[in-house]
Amino acid sequence: MDILWKGVVGGLVTALIVWASKRCNILPGILPLAPTFAVIALLAVGAKGNPTGFREACLAGFKTIPAYLAFLGACWLFIDRIDYRLAILGGIAVWLVAALAIFLAPRYL
Repeated sequence: MDILWKGVVGGLVTALIVWASKRCNILPGILPLAPTFAVIALLAVGAKGNPTGFREACLAGFKTIPAYLAFLGACWLFIDRIDYRLAILGGIAVWLVAALAIFLAPRYL
């Protein structure tokens, strides 16, 4: 049942983003900043009853902010050069490289 309601919440946020995109351009860009998925992740981790694990999940979320900014920056730069779908794919590639660097680099330093 936990998975079901988490899926419903994610679906509702997705529907809200699509609905908002038909009315304006700024709100759909802001909505992903709402901590919907972070709340779902923290509820799942918090349900284990381990405060240390909860803090680790929060720290991991903090670490993803630069990768998210790299994704948005890449999309913003690519959109004048390529189709929006390719710009998004390019942004995902940049996000993946940034996320890997953030989480793997400390192991090798």
